[in-house]
Amino acid sequence: MRVLLSTYGTRGDVEPLVALAVRLREFGAEVRMCAPPDEEFVERLAGVGVQLVPVGPPVRALMRGATVPSAADLARYRAELVDAQFEILPAAVDGCDALVVAGLAQIAARSVAEAAGVRYVYASYAAVHLPSPYHAPPPRPGWPEPGVEDNRALWELDARNVNAQFGEALNGHRALLGLPPVDDVRDHVFTDQPWLAADPALGPWRETPGLDVIQTGAWSLADERPLPADLVAFLESGAPPVYVGFGSMTASQDIARGAIEALRAQGHRALVSRGWAELGLVDERDDCFAVGEVNQQRLFGEVAAVVHHGGAGTTVTAARAGVPQVVAPARMSDNPYWAGRVADLGIGAALDGPAPTVESLGVAFRTALAPEARARAAALGTEIRTDGAAVAAKLLLDALG
Repeated sequence: MRVLLSTYGTRGDVEPLVALAVRLREFGAEVRMCAPPDEEFVERLAGVGVQLVPVGPPVRALMRGATVPSAADLARYRAELVDAQFEILPAAVDGCDALVVAGLAQIAARSVAEAAGVRYVYASYAAVHLPSPYHAPPPRPGWPEPGVEDNRALWELDARNVNAQFGEALNGHRALLGLPPVDDVRDHVFTDQPWLAADPALGPWRETPGLDVIQTGAWSLADERPLPADLVAFLESGAPPVYVGFGSMTASQDIARGAIEALRAQGHRALVSRGWAELGLVDERDDCFAVGEVNQQRLFGEVAAVVHHGGAGTTVTAARAGVPQVVAPARMSDNPYWAGRVADLGIGAALDGPAPTVESLGVAFRTALAPEARARAAALGTEIRTDGAAVAAKLLLDALG
């Protein structure tokens, strides 16, 4: 069996497919992956023995811009990515039995699979990305704010926006492949049986007419890397610190400073993850420590709480560690959804508004570090599954016979 995996985005988009790739290879399948050409993804895939087929521009350069790209720039990036996918995916899928994709950015993939006659599977990392009357669509950068509040109307508007962005380009490429046009681009990409690679205890799917969602559990791998010696020394030198990190997001230095100030006011130590935003410390006092790339699975079991942006991977890793969370979500994608799940489950606090303040962070820390939240987080940690990628791999290979 040969399988092509494809995604485009930050580490949170790539890493789950890495987990799926590893499990597929364990079951005897050959795997290659289409992903951004960033050096860290090249190294990551090489480390697990999976061929990388680069598609699109490096993501890190886009995320580290001094300003947020304009709506026109984002529209141009999206159009260029569709063209790049139609250029590269046909050769990448040649000889494969299936194409598994993650993310709405995979506009070309189903058409390429259809032309090649291979099985196509769409996967989402959060329920909020799939149409349902029980939630609104996630925010999409560069698209106008909706003027309605009803969830069904919002999803209809979302479909029209996706068609406006991608419809002409998609159908133009489909015509070149000898394929008929599609009327609803978003639902064409999703199919009527998408997979949901999210933990059912943390982000469950509510049954919705018209969608036969298969929830496999989150896709992740066990990380056995030891923690750096200087980090271990910091952890052992006092009470468990609060982790503050925003991964691949373009976070402001102000939020790290505000978090440190609010934590110090309550007598807590801070552990700042530099991330793509290259966050740093405010001074040289010994109650704070900055760390780069690190094994979060091992680290989160040693901290008092985790402050983050609401990425699916960070949320489930913190939940599995049984520690409370404070989510300051970016206004994009599934970040607000995971912030809401943390608040609804009572395992921490979600910050609202464009810029957290020292005061709002202080309130959130008191909520998250209260005994009740810590107890609920610990209890939920025992329910989080670790077999999602293996479940998905077996499901795919069984379907391929």
